[in-house]
Amino acid sequence: MIAIPRFARILVVLAASSTFAFTALAAGPKAYVGNFKDSTVSVIDTGTERVLATVPVAAGPDGIVISPNGRRVFVSGSSSSALSEIDAATDSVTHTIEVGKGPQGLATTADGRWVLVAVNGDDRVAFVDTATHAVGATVPVPKPHTIAVRPDGRQAYVASQEPGHFALVVVDLAARKVVSEIPLEKAPRDLEFGHDGKALYLTLAGVPAVQVLDAATNQWQTPIPTGVSPHIAQHFAGMASGVVVVQGPGEVMLFDPAARAPGRSIGVGKQPHWLDISADGKKLWVSNEGSNDVSVVDLAGGPAHTVAVGNAPRKIAVQRTAGPGSAHAGGSAHVAIRNFAFEPAQITVSVGQTLTWQNDDGAPHGVVFKDASAGIDLLLPGKAFSRSFDKPGVYDYACSVHPYMTARVTVVAPSRAAAPAAQRAPSAS
Repeated sequence: MIAIPRFARILVVLAASSTFAFTALAAGPKAYVGNFKDSTVSVIDTGTERVLATVPVAAGPDGIVISPNGRRVFVSGSSSSALSEIDAATDSVTHTIEVGKGPQGLATTADGRWVLVAVNGDDRVAFVDTATHAVGATVPVPKPHTIAVRPDGRQAYVASQEPGHFALVVVDLAARKVVSEIPLEKAPRDLEFGHDGKALYLTLAGVPAVQVLDAATNQWQTPIPTGVSPHIAQHFAGMASGVVVVQGPGEVMLFDPAARAPGRSIGVGKQPHWLDISADGKKLWVSNEGSNDVSVVDLAGGPAHTVAVGNAPRKIAVQRTAGPGSAHAGGSAHVAIRNFAFEPAQITVSVGQTLTWQNDDGAPHGVVFKDASAGIDLLLPGKAFSRSFDKPGVYDYACSVHPYMTARVTVVAPSRAAAPAAQRAPSAS
């Protein structure tokens, strides 16, 4: 019999426990997948496309949203009355927030201060204060299902599934009140604003087309024909085409946002439910509720492949930032400033490496460090700022114009930054 060291025996016992998971250092931003029937979230490293952890959450996860800075993940438990808050650094639940009966769709404001929750069972939208981890306000909305916040942050559109009175309910976010309703003939499913805020894409139960609402006039445009049962439709920043999950044929369909015409279709798994785009804009991540996996679709035309997850994966959300355990070894690293956030909000670089901030937003920003080291007070749209770091340490910084925009640079010795992930000791969540 081979003797096993005591520490190794402890790891074997812990790994056998259903409530224990190892969280390896991520090579890229992470994807979070809600397994509806397991009441868990699978955490996938989008760089290696491997499952890092499985996190127990509130029963019936049916909504997922990641904070703009990438640090927190919120998951609604539709078979409960709670919202689970996950720390993206440790991939563990840090807060369970009571919001009301049957929470479903989620959305977040651009500054990350509020998470909006469609509390279907209590006929209201709850505003969760992310600073206090509690409900700070509510707005009555009959049978809310999903929510989309306008990119300008002024209003939220809510899909109301009240029988006999289907509608889009428009909520003023500052006044916290309903300001208008747009009646619908069919039950609304999902709704998403395109990245530029000009169009709202809506799917309806039993209608094989994506409805397009002009967000400036609230007038309906020509719908985009699809196959049977379109679910989520979106036009992501950086994509020439829009994209929609079509559940009937099990595919993702591209469309022309200007002509509102269908394009090519890409087969995925069984009963696809949701999708998101990778941080680099090169891949789509699609959750397949009927085949218990996630399809990874190469937008350049490469073959799609799958990652196995839990039972009945529904919602999926991908970080727009690399995790705090990632390191960019050698060369240069990049932080984008967009939607009033630093992306990534936590980045690790090596000593001597150049880090560049690019303002891709429509507003001026700045980069000021807490330790008063070299930054820039004003960075206009389209401009960039670069600096290198000559010693290891943690460098916290903020926007000089919008102090609530905060982020961090971790600088490590070159040997540590370059070490392969497999050689680094995993941490337990």
